[in-house]
Amino acid sequence: MRTGTLRTNDMDEVQQLDAKESFSFTSGDRELAVSGMLQRIETPAIDGENAASLFQKTLTHAFDQARRAGQANPIVVGAIPFDPAEASCLYIPEHAEWQARRGAVKTTVASLPELLEQKNIPDEQGFKRAVEHAIVNFRHSDVRKAVLSVQRELLFAQDVDVGAMQNNLRAQNPGGYHFRVPMPDGATLIGVSPELLIHKDGLNFISNPLAGSAKRMADPQADQRNADWLSNSEKDHYEHRLVTEDIASQLGELCTQLNVPQRPSLISTPALWHLSTRIEGRLADPTVSALQLACRLHPTPAVCGFPTERARRLIRFVEPFERGLFTGMVGWCDAQGNGEWVVTIRCGTIKRNQVRLFAGAGVVEASSPDAEWAEVQTKLGTMLRACGLAH
Repeated sequence: MRTGTLRTNDMDEVQQLDAKESFSFTSGDRELAVSGMLQRIETPAIDGENAASLFQKTLTHAFDQARRAGQANPIVVGAIPFDPAEASCLYIPEHAEWQARRGAVKTTVASLPELLEQKNIPDEQGFKRAVEHAIVNFRHSDVRKAVLSVQRELLFAQDVDVGAMQNNLRAQNPGGYHFRVPMPDGATLIGVSPELLIHKDGLNFISNPLAGSAKRMADPQADQRNADWLSNSEKDHYEHRLVTEDIASQLGELCTQLNVPQRPSLISTPALWHLSTRIEGRLADPTVSALQLACRLHPTPAVCGFPTERARRLIRFVEPFERGLFTGMVGWCDAQGNGEWVVTIRCGTIKRNQVRLFAGAGVVEASSPDAEWAEVQTKLGTMLRACGLAH
């Protein structure tokens, strides 16, 4: 593990990070597009909410170097993994520009190469056993929720065109936070997250956690029944409340004003209905950055569980893989402290002809292993369709 790692790249590496490989991030009606890599930051984000942490000191030093290179308000972009003790995937670009949000280049789904094989890790029975294990654990510990996940590994006959896959994602999911992150190992992370971890502008911030979901249906009446079911589901409201109460507690300590709706609302993506709570507030300290707030919240009970550290230990015990960037956070923060970070879900990594897709489901004592397996398969559908595969 590297610590305190900040690398100023030579010109060859900067040139290698061309437009096809660069970071991009969409929010609302605008898109952040960057080019070039001035510095890469790999320092783990552990204790990143603390201004005196190694992570924040490394970031401050990187911003200072960027200012000396002529940038008036440098920006850091990229992703932080689920486990903040792992290396960060961040960098300061040479150029960054907000543009009008681009739609899909084509509205039809582009074909990817022939699919040779695919598999779930864990398989269906393995995942259901993990859910059962978690439920038993709840009855003998103070853990109340754990988010368990699966990987879908796909092997194609030829290299996958990342741009085509990203365009497929845009065509089928015109809303949401689209992101693309180049990774140090040559892979690319892409996805479309529906979940805002934090948005900060000056003293004001918004956090919009999602927890509790139901499948969208093609038939309007069936779709409405699923929405109504979610709206009245005690299990899902309990799961959602664990998330919102934790976030409100974490942020409330820093605020002069905090607004938390009493009940969640329903929002939808093309694949799912979600319970959603929009939390808004005003900070007491103007020096606290968006990235500090994001590190303070990460990982939320929406992607880890509750209580956080005990749920994390349970996840390590039952999940047969490392999550890496999945269920981490992706976004940007400028040197003035403004920024936006979303939860890294509905995503996948592409490296040559190998694609890995990820999905998770929140497990509480009232959960059903069959229902949780169905939920992760539904969530995988977003990225499977981007691969041109019927779910």
